[in-house]
Amino acid sequence: MIQSNPRSLRFIVAGLLLGILMAAMDNTIVTTAMGTIVSDLGGMEQFVWVTSAYMVAVMAGTPIFGKLSDMYGRKRFYVFGIVVFLLGSILCGLATSITQLSLFRVIQGIGGGALMPIAFTIIFDIFPPKSRGKATGLFGAVFGLSSIVGPLLGAFITDHLGWNWVFYINVPVGIVSFILIMGFYKESPSHMKQKIDWFGAITLVGAIVCLMFGLELGGDTYAWNSAQIIGLFAGFAALLIAFLLIERKASEPIISFEMFKVRLFAASNAVALFYGAVFIVATVYIPIFVQGVYGGSATNSGLILMPMMIGSVIGAQSGGLLSTRLSFRNIMLISIVFFIAGMILLGTLNSDSSRALLTVYSIITGIGVGFSFSTLNLASIHHFEMRQRGSATSTITFMRSLGMTVGITIFGIIQRNLLTGQMKEAFAGSGQDAASFGNPQNALTPENRKLIPEAVLSKISDAMATSIAHTFLWSLIAVALAALFIMLMPKDRVQVDKKASAGKPAAHVSGE
Repeated sequence: MIQSNPRSLRFIVAGLLLGILMAAMDNTIVTTAMGTIVSDLGGMEQFVWVTSAYMVAVMAGTPIFGKLSDMYGRKRFYVFGIVVFLLGSILCGLATSITQLSLFRVIQGIGGGALMPIAFTIIFDIFPPKSRGKATGLFGAVFGLSSIVGPLLGAFITDHLGWNWVFYINVPVGIVSFILIMGFYKESPSHMKQKIDWFGAITLVGAIVCLMFGLELGGDTYAWNSAQIIGLFAGFAALLIAFLLIERKASEPIISFEMFKVRLFAASNAVALFYGAVFIVATVYIPIFVQGVYGGSATNSGLILMPMMIGSVIGAQSGGLLSTRLSFRNIMLISIVFFIAGMILLGTLNSDSSRALLTVYSIITGIGVGFSFSTLNLASIHHFEMRQRGSATSTITFMRSLGMTVGITIFGIIQRNLLTGQMKEAFAGSGQDAASFGNPQNALTPENRKLIPEAVLSKISDAMATSIAHTFLWSLIAVALAALFIMLMPKDRVQVDKKASAGKPAAHVSGE
């Protein structure tokens, strides 16, 4: 149990909020600057790795840091996450190629793997059950609010200072968070001694990396039936089987199968997986749509992404406030209605769609996904005691990160193939050479668009619009799977006990 007086509590919360602000803002800054980064560094084919490399590292670190925080305390690993994240941010700003940037994003991701899950776990530790709904709603709202500031700040920095500075901006925020946590956060020295399942972590991350490289390189760099691709898929299968066998025998598994026997926990993690896969697609491709189809600058794409983030703030805060009145399942049913509607509407976009329509569609999508930020985190700790909260919150963060990692890889491949097909169809028999004027990455900045003939640019914009819209429609498969697991959630909800304290279980079971 954490020993904190009310005055210190305010500073602790401020430090945690700044940490979440930094991690969340970094993601949205990068997505808004991506068009300019690709135009500057090149690598349109590899740009998804700038996001997925970060996600792989987050995914690898999240369950490990969650377990370590249960064993040795939250503070030291939260502070470690800040330091590593800031180091990665500085290196990213110094990158001179897409490959370098992707590698440095791995360092950022290792830090990010500690920040988010431990921040939420600390909140569950220091607030009693009756206050956790409001607290997680606040944190979810700040997560969304930071995503509003991120696109605008990132767009302004990219247009006026250069994309490198979108990474350097993390430094002052991280330093303040570091000072507040170091100065005011005190915790008891009593912790649960456990073992770290290193072999489980290595085999799981290795399996995911093999899968991602196999999907990314297959049919492009190498043929699907080539030895390289077959070897990567074989490696994925072998490492996945090894992971499952290791987890069954490990005394302290990296992902506890015992926890998945709790129906609410298992269903919530599955929903987080599919929500993550679709949310990352929307946040990456809406800015690309704006710059590649409307011809806007990074500032324009930041402004267009902002409505979705406003919607996510509304959804996150609503989810937290409703957590003591409705079951987790009913809250997520509200969420999925908005999410499905938003993705269907985004799938209708074309090069003639107005910005007003895109704004409305983005708000609807944001509201849908926003509910999950607070609700699923609350659901993940339901029934679990304090000594298990680090593992519970890190597992659901892991699953969301896994969804984002695999989602951006799979849907990135879909979008790339759709764009290639649309480009070939657009220029077939026209006598125009698409390669001479129509490299798609040249259409992502206003300066380069001026160098492309109008007729060619129009075809590129149409091709890009169609490929992105169809990718949104493909993502409905993941949304439908999320809806299925929401229906499988039991009717549990937070039941406030006036005598509850922070050291007791988060909630009691109640059915509606």
